[in-house]
Amino acid sequence: RIFVLGIGFFTLCFLMTSLGGQFSAKRLGDSPFTIRTEVMGALESRGVLRRMSDMLEMLMKKMDILARLENSTDFHKGDEARFPLDRFQPAAGLMERIQAIAQNVSDIAIKVDQILRNSLLNGKVVEGRRDQCEVPRDPKYPDCAGKVEWMRARWTSDPCYAFFGVDGTECSFLIYLSEVEWFCPPLPWRNRTVALPSPPPLPQVQAAFRGDLTRLLELIGTGKESLSFMKKRIRHLSQQWLRAARRLEQKLKGRQRDQKHILIHIGFLTEESGDVFSPRVLKGGPLGEMVQWADILAALFLLGHSLRVTVSLKELQSHLGVPPGRGNCPLTNPLPFDLIYTDYHGLQQMKQHMGLSFKKYRCRVRVIDTFGTEPAYNHEEYATLRGYRTNWGYWNLQPTQFMTMFPHTPDNSFMGFVSEELNKTERQFIKSNKVSSMAVVYGKEASIWKGKEKFLAILNKYMEIHGTVYYETQRPPEVPAFVKNHGLLPQHEFQQLLRKAKLFIGFGFPYEGPAPLEAIANGCVFLQARFNPPHSSLNHEFFRGKPTSREVSSQHPYAEDFIGKPHVWTVDYNNSEEFEAAIKTIMRTQVDPYLPYEYTCEGMLERIHAYIQHQDFCTTSSPPLPPKAKSPAMQSPPSPLALSPNATHLVWSPSAIRDSRTWPPVDSLQVWVSETRHACTETCRRHGLVCEPTFFRFLNKKEVFLQLSITCDSTEYEMNHLYPAVAENVHECYLQKEPLLFSCAGYNTKYRRLCPCRDYRKGQVALCRDCL
Repeated sequence: RIFVLGIGFFTLCFLMTSLGGQFSAKRLGDSPFTIRTEVMGALESRGVLRRMSDMLEMLMKKMDILARLENSTDFHKGDEARFPLDRFQPAAGLMERIQAIAQNVSDIAIKVDQILRNSLLNGKVVEGRRDQCEVPRDPKYPDCAGKVEWMRARWTSDPCYAFFGVDGTECSFLIYLSEVEWFCPPLPWRNRTVALPSPPPLPQVQAAFRGDLTRLLELIGTGKESLSFMKKRIRHLSQQWLRAARRLEQKLKGRQRDQKHILIHIGFLTEESGDVFSPRVLKGGPLGEMVQWADILAALFLLGHSLRVTVSLKELQSHLGVPPGRGNCPLTNPLPFDLIYTDYHGLQQMKQHMGLSFKKYRCRVRVIDTFGTEPAYNHEEYATLRGYRTNWGYWNLQPTQFMTMFPHTPDNSFMGFVSEELNKTERQFIKSNKVSSMAVVYGKEASIWKGKEKFLAILNKYMEIHGTVYYETQRPPEVPAFVKNHGLLPQHEFQQLLRKAKLFIGFGFPYEGPAPLEAIANGCVFLQARFNPPHSSLNHEFFRGKPTSREVSSQHPYAEDFIGKPHVWTVDYNNSEEFEAAIKTIMRTQVDPYLPYEYTCEGMLERIHAYIQHQDFCTTSSPPLPPKAKSPAMQSPPSPLALSPNATHLVWSPSAIRDSRTWPPVDSLQVWVSETRHACTETCRRHGLVCEPTFFRFLNKKEVFLQLSITCDSTEYEMNHLYPAVAENVHECYLQKEPLLFSCAGYNTKYRRLCPCRDYRKGQVALCRDCL
């Protein structure tokens, strides 16, 4: 009997395995979230069902023979081998089930055969027409013939083509290429039946500031330590967020705002990207990215927009409407989101699974990019030709679609994050309870302390040193014995430590994190190392491969440039005397807690509101390419710029037309000429301004050189991220040929660059004075 059951079970497994290859939903090499679609012919489908029926019938007969043989054997054993009746019931039940399955499969085979016969008969009506499809020769669709040729050879390479009805016939190729993709003209005989009138658009819902964050915490979900960290942060800052939202609502005075449907896909937290952050949350790993994402979520939600949050590829595919297959086909429906906030990992995942839809909808993407992406690295062709190609750049996005943690790259948009604000009582308490001889070291990983014994020994002469280095059982050997190590502290306890300490000291890494701003906001002085030469992708491993040539002059350039003394001291750590003198001076210096407005909840809400209202990369057309230099028939329009009263730079002419849709407003523009060793970023900063790449199109004209009294013996249009510029020694002027390469970054000793600068709001460098 055991043998009988075993044979039956083995045969069923064999049956499922044999047929599984023909009905499988997955196969090796497919994404775990990709459904496989097989296209079976009529004969193959009927044959599979018949084989199933035959095998089940044969199995039933063999089990019946074996059962009879065993019953006969048991009968001859006599009374010594009697067994209860229920010993035979499992085998009998199994036979009944197999018999029922066999009958069902036989019925299905008959029905499928009938359906296939009917479909073949019906198909003959249009078969002649389908076989007669010819590739149209339409100059409006020059790629049609080539795409049809590609489909002939490769249509089976991705199941998504079969999902959209491609079956190997010429007509199916043309239907797909004209109705799903857009490489071929519509077929005339399809127009009468396929297109239905679009329903009228739904009325636009107005965004309203929210007064509760509970729903946001539900949207974020559970299951990862990183998500728990972000939710704790949002809860901790909830009252500050709510107060800031009320203040901004009053400031906007009931201004109408359309509610946006926004997808937030945090790509670096997906399993497919490795999710290296979640396991390190509790071990002192970097938290800056999660701090920023938590604040982005809170700001978008409080501004009243409709959000969807994903941290898995499967959820991303579901929300986007990705068809079954390997990602070569467009989305099944129009993209249901006005905006998508993601990171580089998420951007790559979207490109892999959206097919041609990625190019169509990439204008809606906003990429959270900690260190920034400069235009020279973003332009695929230029980056490849000029040696700027890295693992992260070449996306051909508008550079302002990349959003940074600090305002270090004006070519990108400054997103930022928030630090906790103190009320008047808390500020007074901190000032009266500071311990002037207490220092906290910036660095939760033991590796940061390695090789810093010399600095620590000098610091230990004057101050009690505290650390927050993660360890499991034994004290890390990199941390000297005279350091009081608290281990990894929860955020609230770390804040309390900073409120007592006088000094927060960095040892050169990590770069540009949120902790120094938190320390300064809690009344600490931040001491950091000056880098000479500056660190960059040319000389430092950490920056190698990042899509930027930015030179970092210290551990935290924002703190050095935008805050400075007395809150921030940047010294040469290789000079022991300078280092020791700075410590002595800091101990005698009294400072108040300080937090730049742009890192408050209200400052971040204000900034994101302005971006959503004014940044539109889908409808704003690129500026037209300049006319060829040798084409006298084509004349560029007159320059809208005029020389300033002191004749040092250009401003927007009072008589020039102002387009109200231009953002930032053109009244904030000033045009300055750089020195040969200065990028536009530095040139504008020296005049108390910030570089604004949106304005490059107004000064990319030959007339602007003349207005600035620059002699041009020749003027050329070329692709170069340093143009417009002049080589003064030879009187050669250059204008930008590719708008995506307009760049505030970069310099060359050969050129003086034309730089578009603008003013900015106090404490809010991302916005001009009239930008809100």
